[in-house]
Amino acid sequence: MKRRAALQSALALSGAALGCAEPGAPPGRLLVPFWFTYGGRNRATLEALVTRFNASQSDVWVRAIFQGDYFEGLAKLRTALAASAAPPLSHVIGEVVPYLAEAGVLEPLDDYPGARSLPLHPALNQAGSFLGGAKRPLVVVPFNRSTPIAYVNRRLYDGPAPQTWAELEAFAKSHTRPGRFGFGCPIDWWYWAALVGQAGGDVVEPNGNVTLGGEAGVAAVQLWQRLVASGTMKQPPGRDYNAWEQLSQDFLAERVAMIWSSTAFVRYLEETAEFPVRTLPLPHGVRGAVPTGGTHFVLLKSAPTELKQGAWRFVRFLLEPEAATFWAKETGYLPVTTEAAALLQNGFYRDHPNYQVALDQLAVARPWPWSKGLFRIQREVIQPRLESAVLERRDARRVLDEARALARESAL
Repeated sequence: MKRRAALQSALALSGAALGCAEPGAPPGRLLVPFWFTYGGRNRATLEALVTRFNASQSDVWVRAIFQGDYFEGLAKLRTALAASAAPPLSHVIGEVVPYLAEAGVLEPLDDYPGARSLPLHPALNQAGSFLGGAKRPLVVVPFNRSTPIAYVNRRLYDGPAPQTWAELEAFAKSHTRPGRFGFGCPIDWWYWAALVGQAGGDVVEPNGNVTLGGEAGVAAVQLWQRLVASGTMKQPPGRDYNAWEQLSQDFLAERVAMIWSSTAFVRYLEETAEFPVRTLPLPHGVRGAVPTGGTHFVLLKSAPTELKQGAWRFVRFLLEPEAATFWAKETGYLPVTTEAAALLQNGFYRDHPNYQVALDQLAVARPWPWSKGLFRIQREVIQPRLESAVLERRDARRVLDEARALARESAL
């Protein structure tokens, strides 16, 4: 008990250093802070699972602490790491995992009970999410994982999914009317990476060379430029998740017939729209390709051992079939275990086919490169230049040549 009290005191002091001192756990429980980064329905669903876990046993008490969106949460996590006040458990986007792993701040999970035998979907575990991920120490476990998918107003269209970029452009043109655009997509790194893959390229080659897709990267930007210039794609507003949210509102208001967004919004859009919503896979270019998105659980190495062990129990709980299927059904995120996927396909996906699309797309999911500079390439190099190319109509090839020169400095 003295050791546990010391742990809680240290945790309270570290939280206070960041201006976020934690309320205590019930008597006899080990308080385990968990930092998470989303709101709305997804937040409510997670908090319901935290409540279930806390009620399922009498040793550990998980305290879920909201940290803003993915990027705000990451900034806070980096501050906490610098202040030696990191929580035992958080979740982070895939692009930042190599940076954190190479910095030595992530807890190796190989020796945690059952870590290497979890029934994870092969496209979503560390081995499937990152090139060479199977050869590295295990440092992540998938949590809220997603792929980009298309959402269409079924009142306007109930035909087959566009299979090619040409068919997508034809769809956008045929569904554009005064006051309504045929297509909408955030000008965002994630969707650009999908287009690069569809055009046959890779952002970073398997050997680590940062090509930004070469001609495939240029073609991806030029597709957006053509759609915006033709007036069939809504000129995207805002940046980051503000742009995603605005596009969702445009779709719900029937100002856009089809949008690309994350499978994470299936439940929200279905329940909010005053029209039937249908999801579709993304078109193929020269090949089928989508990136995976969302986040992975990480334990932070600097946290006390007992807190990390308590956090691992919570992670294992969320991967149990009942919890994993509840999470997927309530949100639209992918089921990350094969057991949960099997349960959902045995009835739920038949009755809710919009949820199945992202799972099927995992057949063409492409792993992220293991590059410690990937996150900086995304945020500081690519994202602002994608925006300038589309919104300011800069030459796509010139923009990517400029980005490539800067990205290569950050890649290794």
